[in-house]
Amino acid sequence: MRPEKEAMVRDIQESLEGASYVILADYSGLTVEGITELRGKLRPANGRLTVVKNSFLARAAEQLKWDGLPAMINGSTAMITGDGDVTQVAKILAGFRKEHEKPTLTGGMVGSEALDSAGIGELAKIPSREVMLGILVGTVAAPLSQVVGVLNQKVASLLYVLKAVEEKKSKE
Repeated sequence: MRPEKEAMVRDIQESLEGASYVILADYSGLTVEGITELRGKLRPANGRLTVVKNSFLARAAEQLKWDGLPAMINGSTAMITGDGDVTQVAKILAGFRKEHEKPTLTGGMVGSEALDSAGIGELAKIPSREVMLGILVGTVAAPLSQVVGVLNQKVASLLYVLKAVEEKKSKE
């Protein structure tokens, strides 16, 4: 393989190694303006869309020993990589697909787990990290707030009893 092609494979391999996820999409039928728009939408979520040559991507995946990825490579391939919240990127892709009916998701990998297009669709349905943290905090805080309420009630009951005793003694 020529040195410039090896350099391209190395660039793809470095992008894959530095990413916590990779999503593959067939971008055929999408205009340059559409790809630019999608890149702009992915940028705030730390997602990066790169158009790659299938043979280069397959070679980079083989060198990384990612056995599941080469089977997902077909058509005009765009690779979406990043290290942020994969659910947010999946939601952006799902929203973009509703508007433009493109790109077609072919699969991907999250960590070492291979996902098909349906799996990526399921990622879009998962609440964001912030929502999940809010649910967790609410779950942890609910019993604590109930304990505080019970303790406050006991202290208030004691105060009512002491107040009643004081009133009774003041009448005597």
